[in-house]
Amino acid sequence: MDKKKKYLATGAVVLLAVVLALLKYWDYVVNPWTRDGQVQANVIQIAPRVSGPIVDLPIKDNQFVEAGDVLFQIDPRTFKVALDQAKAELDDTGNSNEALAEQVAASEAAVEAARHAVTQAASGIKEAEADLVRNQREYKRQQEMLPRKATSQKSLDYAKANYQVSQQERRTAIAGVAQAKANLRQAEANLAEAEANLGAAGAENPRIRAAQAAVEQAELDLEFTTVKAPVDGYITNLSIRKGSQMVANQPVLALVDINSYWIEAYFRENYIENIAPGDRAVVTLMSYPDQPLAGRVQSIAWGIAQQDGSSGYELLPNVAPTFEWIRLAQRIPVSVHLTDVPEGVALRVGTTCSVLVETGTADEQAETSPTAAPRLLQ
Repeated sequence: MDKKKKYLATGAVVLLAVVLALLKYWDYVVNPWTRDGQVQANVIQIAPRVSGPIVDLPIKDNQFVEAGDVLFQIDPRTFKVALDQAKAELDDTGNSNEALAEQVAASEAAVEAARHAVTQAASGIKEAEADLVRNQREYKRQQEMLPRKATSQKSLDYAKANYQVSQQERRTAIAGVAQAKANLRQAEANLAEAEANLGAAGAENPRIRAAQAAVEQAELDLEFTTVKAPVDGYITNLSIRKGSQMVANQPVLALVDINSYWIEAYFRENYIENIAPGDRAVVTLMSYPDQPLAGRVQSIAWGIAQQDGSSGYELLPNVAPTFEWIRLAQRIPVSVHLTDVPEGVALRVGTTCSVLVETGTADEQAETSPTAAPRLLQ
């Protein structure tokens, strides 16, 4: 009897274990999962901003670098010369502007003098006209007095001469005013030309700004000779060497951003109906089958490229053959943000993994320890 109870107890334990195992396996069967997952990260293409040969290369392939570390140094001598030249041109531009400013001041003084000359010429007309009126009256009076023998012919001739001189002086004064006004217009034109040549005053002067911009560009180019890491990450596919000629804006190496890892999982279209952003996900890397990673669904793609209909040979559409009795499901990308990466797990871009999504957990804030998927599902 005791032996029978022992067998029953053992059988019950085995049955319970089998049930628990089947329930756990059923959990993995019910929740959407896929073996078609890949580790992704932002891969930054490092390109120099200036051209020149490499004179210092302190990094090695697959090396870890921190943001701000020097990746390589381009020969800076040419750019130092360009900076010195730009500074010299800025100084020369400043000197030229000072000369132009002095020319403007001289033109302003000439305009002021021309205006004064116009004023003086106008007052000369008034004086000439007053003398003309006075001498005309005297000449007329002498003409009236001569028949009465109240004056002499000599006095009449003298009055006539004065009258004629006054007329000439008036014409001369009028011509002087016209000349003074012409001189004023010329002086104002010279001032306008000088002001146009000078442009805006001080730091707003266009030539000063252009020369200053050239200096700043030269400083930037010199700074760009030192290429630094923009983020923390790993150098990969390093093929350049010391002495290699760099060409501006041409990528020369790749930097994997270690703070940007995510999982791109490709689920069959009939699996994604119940997947929602925020659902917990269990990621099992092929390289670490016993160390699952916890994550959350970040987003689900809204479209994939259509293969049929693309141009092929002789611009004819490519149409893949289909089998009417087989209906192939498309795979939709689902992005998974990793919330926990175990110590010692090295993520590498492009490596494969399986992904299981625990549907209906988007509103659950608490994180649970992920359990590795059964080998059959990995």
